[in-house]
Amino acid sequence: MSDQLRAPEAPVAEGLAAPYDALLLLSFGGPEGPDDVVPFLENVTRGRGIPRERLKEVGQHYFGFGGVSPINGQNRELLDALRKDFAGHGLDLPVYWGNRNWAPYLTDVLREMAADGRRRIAVLATSAYASYSGCRQYRENLADALAALAAEGVTELPRVDKLRHYFNHPGFVQPMIDGVLASLAGLPEEVREGAHLVFTTHSIPTAAADTSGPVEEHGEGGAYVAQHLDVARVVADAVRAETGTERPWELVYQSRSGAPHIPWLEPDICDHLEALHAAGAPAAVMVPIGFVSDHMEVLYDLDTEATAKAAELGLPIARSATVGADPRFAGAVRDLVLERAAAERGEPLERCALGLLGASQDLCAVGCCPARAPRPAAAGADSPYA
Repeated sequence: MSDQLRAPEAPVAEGLAAPYDALLLLSFGGPEGPDDVVPFLENVTRGRGIPRERLKEVGQHYFGFGGVSPINGQNRELLDALRKDFAGHGLDLPVYWGNRNWAPYLTDVLREMAADGRRRIAVLATSAYASYSGCRQYRENLADALAALAAEGVTELPRVDKLRHYFNHPGFVQPMIDGVLASLAGLPEEVREGAHLVFTTHSIPTAAADTSGPVEEHGEGGAYVAQHLDVARVVADAVRAETGTERPWELVYQSRSGAPHIPWLEPDICDHLEALHAAGAPAAVMVPIGFVSDHMEVLYDLDTEATAKAAELGLPIARSATVGADPRFAGAVRDLVLERAAAERGEPLERCALGLLGASQDLCAVGCCPARAPRPAAAGADSPYA
């Protein structure tokens, strides 16, 4: 691959993580057994008034996999990869893990970190793009957890800084490129050259997409759609350069939920597969660029539903790998920590980013991915916890 697709090795020496004394891996969480499924979904949907019977219906996706979401196991693998990468590069920075919706719960982990004397915490969310649900909601959860600790009498609250969006960091993008190349190689030879690329991400309400990112980026699709399109172009261009074949591609959406009268981003992946088949496409590779790991939405919505739709249509299909615990992604996280640390120390730095959009901002501005209702959010310009 071209050198521009490779992240430079960040030199690491004692003190380069300062002022940070810990990294928090912050994720969504998921059930780890059948008895966890409905309580987990109650956590996810709290305040929305969804009946328990409806949650049991939704939970069938999880029950089909033994009631276990793969996300927790994948986060454990990522934790291990981060700790090994940090140790291998002389970075003495402990790594903790907390979830929004299941154990280990965020508040419990922040309490543990405060008790361990951690005072300045870098936070990596397992969501690479700008959106309310992928960024600000995590910041709201951080504020809620800090407020809970304050109410318990914790007098010295840690400061939390969320690391920037990493959708276009080479260590996130390069594994996806390699995943597409591997998937193409696995298709039957007679359909490989004509295979289309189908980039997928989580659908969100169009109103949330339109207001994603800083205020100046608001508009149709907002930063959410623009960032995904930019990554898709980078991956498609790299695959063309490697294979010598120009492939049609499109960004599509999956995992829609919520009331049917509310507009969400389209087209849906299954509808798009039908359109490809009708247009005579010989094959397709689904590329889940919107997801860090193979969690339930990838395993069910792509590997189960979309794959079944392709089989029904007689359309040869493959699904490329997500980044998961790839060592290059662990290296990207190290780079993000050191980059933010240097910025906090006021030192000049060069940020790694591919595509046309450049590196995202460190600090979410006021009005960035606005909340559905006013609610405090940490790690931003409007944070009550400076």
